[in-house]
This record gives sequence, C-alpha cells and structure tokens, in this order.
Amino acid sequence: MKLATFQRNSADRIAIVHDGDSKLFDLAAAALAEGIEPPQFRSMLDLIDSGEGGLYSASRLFERLSAEPTFNHALADVKLRSPVPVPRQLRGFTSFPGHLAGAPAGVRRLGARLRGEPLPEMGKNPIPQVNLDRPIYFKTNRYSVVGTGEVIRWPRFSEYMDVELECGFFLSKAGVDIPVSKADDYIFGYTVFGDYSARDEQVREMAGHLGPAKGKDFDTGNAIGPWLVTKDDLPDIMTRRMTAVINGKIWADSDMSDGVFSFAEMISFLSNEETLYAGEFISAGTVTGGSGLERDIYLSDGDDISLTIDGVGTLHNVLKKVPRESTWLDFARPRTELQDQSPA
Repeated sequence: MKLATFQRNSADRIAIVHDGDSKLFDLAAAALAEGIEPPQFRSMLDLIDSGEGGLYSASRLFERLSAEPTFNHALADVKLRSPVPVPRQLRGFTSFPGHLAGAPAGVRRLGARLRGEPLPEMGKNPIPQVNLDRPIYFKTNRYSVVGTGEVIRWPRFSEYMDVELECGFFLSKAGVDIPVSKADDYIFGYTVFGDYSARDEQVREMAGHLGPAKGKDFDTGNAIGPWLVTKDDLPDIMTRRMTAVINGKIWADSDMSDGVFSFAEMISFLSNEETLYAGEFISAGTVTGGSGLERDIYLSDGDDISLTIDGVGTLHNVLKKVPRESTWLDFARPRTELQDQSPA
C-alpha cells in the first residue's frame, strides 16, 4: 500500500495512492461519509500508531469506496507533504561501501581546497574498521523536513552543496533491546530520502570531533517522499534500483545490495539500551556512488533534483539560493585568542 500526506484547505490529510500513482483516496473523508471518525486517519503518525488494525481498516475502506469521485483527488491538484511531516526522531546511518571508501577522499580534497592547498588525488580509502564493526549513525533536525516539490534553501554559510541518495523507513512500533531476528517486524514502510549537506561547513565543524551539525541542520535540509510504501509491498527493497537525476542527467545509479549492515541490524543496534518509538525515521545511508562528495562534484543554484527508488517513487526538489536577511557570524574565520570572560 502506498500512503501519502497531502494538504487540503491548509490542513494535512492522509490518503492511499492509487490508479498508477495518479490519484489520492482521502481516508478521513471516506470514513466520515460512513458516519465514523476513526482516530487512525487523523495523521500518518496516528495511522502508524494504530498498527495492523489501522492498515486493515484503511484497505477495507478503500475496497468499498475507492471508485467514489468525492473521496479522490488528482495528484496534480494537491500539494504533497512529507509522508510524516514531523517524524518523532530522525537518524541517518552510513553503511554502503562506495560511500564509506570514497567520502573520506572527498573530505580531504574539499578541505585542501578550502585551505588553498594543492588538491590531493581522490582515490579511495580502505573502509575504516569502526564502520565494519558497528553501524554508525547521527541524529539530525526532525523539524527541517520537507516533501516532494518543495524548494531546498541553499544555506547562506555554504558554497559547496551536495545531496545524498538514500532509502529511509519509518518504525511501526516501540521496542527496546530488539533482537536482529525480530527487527524487521518494526518497519512500517519505506520512502526516498534526500539528505542535503553543506559540505564545506561539515568539513570545518567535524574537525572538532563532533557533528555533523550545521553541515546538516538547516531549514529544508531533509527531503522525504513522495510517499511511503508499506513493508509488505517491497520484500526486495535492497535490490531495487535507485537513481539521482540532476537537470535531466543521471548523477547516480545504484542499489542497496552491497550494504555492510541490514535494516534489521541497524534497528537492533539502535535499540540497545534505548527505547525506539513508532513514527521514528531511519535512513539506511548514502548508497554507493550516491553523493557528489565521493567524486568531488557539487550542486549549483537552481539545480533540478529527482531521486527515485523503483517501486517507491520519485522525490523531486529544486535547490535555490533564496535571499534572506543575514545575521550569520563568520565562524569560519580563525580565532587566535580567547576573550577574557572574567567579571570586571
């Protein structure tokens, strides 16, 4: 089942995507027509929280009323939101060999460029042992999520912007200390994730042995969509073709079959001594060849970006420099002294 969140009369509503991805079946409107107002149709988080029972009631409602024009909207006539506009948590892993080996070379090359030094050859590093021993992840801003069709705002502190082609999934229920053998049961559905990165800021800040921070945390930096597909519809998600197309040209073409860790291993690792909750969003990480950093190529103002997972859909955004009144302090400048903060 494909499930979307769309905006109608300034309110978010949830729907089943059907008819060759051309129509949205409004679940709450159809339920109200039958004289009921089930809480599971108020939002995608409510539907996720309702578990298998909520999905069953949605499918039965669709079977009965999907042909009624009143409850259907042409996709072209509505604005799609992220499937979950504000996830309960947002984390991103790094797990694919090409990115793990190629990204460090890209970081070194960009760092040299920022310092005005000769550029080293790209090459590829051996994958760091820590990335083979355990799945590494970071948390990012769950409030900076946008959906398909939205403009990605180029942050004014960056000159080198990048996008990472990724698959993400939403958790279906809460759990802690989840064994790998049961972790797949915690996946609700899959979607496309566009992880936008201010690479120059990321290079600078991660030299401080923390982060990423502002390299990832800026408004509109996390694009999720166009909808989600429930787990049962994509048992072969790891081998589905994934592409990034920039201005009509293929920028990346990959899949997830070479992942160091499975989704189940990621979930199990996260849940070690930490309770996970339904509606959290987890990205499996940048697929091999799925970022510009690996090849020392970056985005430009106005780039038209389409990220696709076969069987899921296409997430489409445009990256733009949008004028804003700047209050940005140039933290990139060197500071040689600490100011005396002692009381007068």
